[in-house]
Amino acid sequence: MSKTLGSLNKSRHSHARLNVPALVQVAALAIIMIRCLDVLMILHTLGPRGMGEFIHRSVQTWNLTLVFMSSLLLVFIEISCAFSLVKGRNWARWVYLLTQIIAAGYLWAASLGYGYPELFSIAGGSRREILHALFMQKLPDLLLLCLLFIPASSRRFFQLQ
Repeated sequence: MSKTLGSLNKSRHSHARLNVPALVQVAALAIIMIRCLDVLMILHTLGPRGMGEFIHRSVQTWNLTLVFMSSLLLVFIEISCAFSLVKGRNWARWVYLLTQIIAAGYLWAASLGYGYPELFSIAGGSRREILHALFMQKLPDLLLLCLLFIPASSRRFFQLQ
């Protein structure tokens, strides 16, 4: 009898659904929505002709091709992190944090003239203005990171998985 009861408990636990905290769900959905909207806004801003010119310029040299391909890879990594967050993968929130550090670092460097293309830079008259604009641009991502790291329910969810 105890063997049967033990096997029932094991099968019941193996098919249990994850109880994903609402804050983690909101963060994951927001990551996906923000990245998709970013891509749509860039496409709308450049238009079909501008997008063709941008891609043509981006494949002129190895450095530009690397930046272009890296930016696309970063978007796909962020979206895959969002799907993994809902599954309770702890590494996903750390990878998302790393992508934000890389993106902010590159934006800061490109805005100061150390990177190319202009699409990946922030206009500003001084370093302080650029830093303020960068902070304002990255504020949604910072808030998402807070949702993933600060609330006890979010931390507990990732620790239990």
